[in-house]
Amino acid sequence: MLPLAAEASADAACPVDFADRSTDFPQPLREFLQQVAVHAPHLRHLMQQDEERLQNLCNSGFDAFLESATQRLHASLSDALDDAEAMSSLRHYKQNTALCIALWDIADAVAQSAILAALSQAAELSVEAGLRYLVGREIESGKCVYDLPENGLDGLGFVLLGMGKLGGWELNYSSDIDLIALYDRNAAVLSEGQEPSVFWVRLVKRLVRLLQERTGDGYVYRMDLRLRPDPGSTPLAVSVAGALQYYEGTGQNWERAALIKARPIAGDKPVGDEFLVDVSPFIWRKYLDYAAIEDIQAIKRQIHAHKGFGKICSAGHNIKLGRGGIREIEFFVQTQQLIAGGRNPELRHRMTLSGLTRLQQIGWVEAEVCRDMSEAYDYLRRVENRIQMMDDEQTHIVPSDPDKRRSLAILAGATDLADFDTDLIATFTRVQQHYARLFEEENVLAPAAGNLVFTGDEDDPGTLETLSDMGFENPSNAISIIRGWHYGRIPATRSQHARRVLTGLMPTLLKQVSESGQPDLALSGFDRFLSGLPAGLQLFSLLKSNPELLSLLSLILGAAPRLAGTITRRPHVLDALLDPGFFGAVFTVDDMTNHLEQTLTQARGFEDALDRARIFTQEQLFLIGTRVLTGTLSASETGRAYTALAEAVVWKMLQATLDDFASRHGYVADARFCIVAMGKLGSREMTATSDLDLMLIYDFKDSAQQSDGAKPLAVSQYFTRLTQRLITALSAPTGEGLLYEIDMRLRPSGNAGPLATQYQTFVNYQKDQAWTWERMALTRARPICGDNGLCGLMRTTINDAISDQDADVLKSDAADMLEKIHDAKPPSHIWDVKTAAGGVVDIEFIAQVLQLQNAGTFPDILLGNTRAALSKAVELELIPSLDGELLVQAHRFYEGLQQLIRMAFDGGESRTDFLQQPGFLPILTRSCELPDIAQIEAQLKAYQSDVAAVVKEFFAA
Repeated sequence: MLPLAAEASADAACPVDFADRSTDFPQPLREFLQQVAVHAPHLRHLMQQDEERLQNLCNSGFDAFLESATQRLHASLSDALDDAEAMSSLRHYKQNTALCIALWDIADAVAQSAILAALSQAAELSVEAGLRYLVGREIESGKCVYDLPENGLDGLGFVLLGMGKLGGWELNYSSDIDLIALYDRNAAVLSEGQEPSVFWVRLVKRLVRLLQERTGDGYVYRMDLRLRPDPGSTPLAVSVAGALQYYEGTGQNWERAALIKARPIAGDKPVGDEFLVDVSPFIWRKYLDYAAIEDIQAIKRQIHAHKGFGKICSAGHNIKLGRGGIREIEFFVQTQQLIAGGRNPELRHRMTLSGLTRLQQIGWVEAEVCRDMSEAYDYLRRVENRIQMMDDEQTHIVPSDPDKRRSLAILAGATDLADFDTDLIATFTRVQQHYARLFEEENVLAPAAGNLVFTGDEDDPGTLETLSDMGFENPSNAISIIRGWHYGRIPATRSQHARRVLTGLMPTLLKQVSESGQPDLALSGFDRFLSGLPAGLQLFSLLKSNPELLSLLSLILGAAPRLAGTITRRPHVLDALLDPGFFGAVFTVDDMTNHLEQTLTQARGFEDALDRARIFTQEQLFLIGTRVLTGTLSASETGRAYTALAEAVVWKMLQATLDDFASRHGYVADARFCIVAMGKLGSREMTATSDLDLMLIYDFKDSAQQSDGAKPLAVSQYFTRLTQRLITALSAPTGEGLLYEIDMRLRPSGNAGPLATQYQTFVNYQKDQAWTWERMALTRARPICGDNGLCGLMRTTINDAISDQDADVLKSDAADMLEKIHDAKPPSHIWDVKTAAGGVVDIEFIAQVLQLQNAGTFPDILLGNTRAALSKAVELELIPSLDGELLVQAHRFYEGLQQLIRMAFDGGESRTDFLQQPGFLPILTRSCELPDIAQIEAQLKAYQSDVAAVVKEFFAA
């Protein structure tokens, strides 16, 4: 039973007097229907038109009535003898659904999302039914040889895509339906002599007439086919191949936004699904796309300029296109979907509110904004439907006439007109405020205090003065650089659009450059960066929309040549810096693995997976480096972040390699294997330039002889070849660069042994043949991926091997090895903290010896990480506390230097290029918490001297 939604009107007159009908309906229902009849003439006509329909509707449930109406439609169309009968059936169906949905909507008896979905489904069913009827007529005429199935139209080779609100299940009450008609030229459903383009265009025209032509029963839907590719020069139906060619070549940003909501609604839906998959690279760009903002905002400004809906009000305001209206909410969501949806498939929602919710969940939109926009969308869509229900007009204008607006307010459930106007204006205002934060009307960039003129052949005196005041030592050279940009002398500025955006960006750019402390160097660095780009529009648009990113870019270009090189090669790595949660993110193995897996699911084959893995890894290395540069990751956090990335890459590349390898060679029955990380990967102390020390351990049953693939291999050969393929996958350079250098020398017997080691061979080797240095290396070994059972077994085996040591032999061997290292690799300067006497290697040796000496008695000391092991040794009183604390502090200081320098410079701390980089030195002193380079060098000397003394005493003992 339909509930009461509004109070009765005492003074309203209506041709249908439900208030006096004492037998048909209960009193509350009569009063409700009377209210609807008074304030919505269109609905009054529908109620008066067919009293039996109204009776059935009021005695049925919402879903039950709509289902019954659908069944009657299909039955009547199957019996239709001609187009006139088919048109009558479709129009009666529209009347039935229109009245049902309207009454339940006004009564607020179902959720607004269900109302919009019901309106959309009714339109979809009408189009599908009409198309099915017409295809049946073409089959009867002999022009179509299609075998009409009982349900659906799969195999027809023709599909209608629902666009806009129909595609998004958000249709309004009196909406046009936006469609794109596509056909597959290769579908063999037409009789000989029928040209597909002619046949399908004619069919679309008949469908338009069937649904749109006004008869005595009214019309079904107005159909709009202008969203098809290049509507000014293409027929009503376009081939799938032609549409794809258009979008790939000349598709516009507004068309990308439109295609977000596209879905097959009638015809051969698998053809539509396949088309949407093929066109998805056009919709969802691989990188963040801020150039789309300008195009979409330009459309919005044109709406305001043409329609004159610039001022927020109630009477006469356009609830769809006006400021604060529905279109602004849609643009707010769609633009951010376009920007980030290529990188995050979870944002690819057709429905506005679903997309908005997901934006909030991943941090692009604040919870308050999501709530405000969601509530506003729900409210405005309800008001929009009520406007259209009054007279069945495709209008979005709030009536200016007070009486009509009062009727609208009553239908919308408001207590009085004043409250309705207040609520409406407040809603518009909230939407517009949130919208304006994303879409600035103009790019408001504070100009410099003076001239900034870069045209002509001679330097403008005022501009020279302005640049001098900003700190440029050679302002004439700065003018020359910028003039070259404006004249399009580099690829990044050759397009007129790119130069226009750069001009608007210039004041902020120069301001950021001037604040770097070395504006001449920073501008030259930015020039080198731009000169390496094939195009600049996307970058300039991104920086214009995110001025804070320009500050970070200036920092990177001026302080970290290694990161700057990454940006030059891959400018889209800047995209990820715009993630709202980036600077607070924790880089974990699970997160890295999930993100990489999401990237690899889009790979088209093994080689593409290798390229995608390299792109992902270089981007993540850049992101971690940026966190290091900005001081938002500590040295230990940085080591763990680089390690998490490497673990994820090794694991996913192992899976991809195994899948590719097994496609030819199959699997070894009941075999298992795992990857053991050694060195810095094992101790979670990796830097930006670390290689990967790995071992592959495998085990199998004695009964296994070979793999089961088309090209079987003996077991040992199988795992050796698999390891070779994994090394290649991880280290071979492709067009996208390389992942990591791989070092397998820590496996049993080093380079003399097989690449893959059988488990029992590893056990025997560690028991009878391992050298002291190999046992020391095991203190940092840990299984990172593969069979869980074998990983656990390897952990136990490694711990057992470490715990069985001769302390005297151990110390003597370690001291000899350390002396040989210092003789073979003497440090070239004080900054070479790895091999310096009293440096990183010395501290690592002490930590490893302490673990080997004491693991049998104190297994808790087996922590792998250098500082963690030293801290545990102090706690267990295995080393004097002052000595242990000194080693921990020195190692932390050294690691901080290594992480920062290796992130920023090729060659790391083995060279001293960083001392000649003015932009880097303030970052270095901040990281070391010391005032200048001299103080850092003094601290280095002190640590190296003190650590060397501890090392000497430790090994002498």
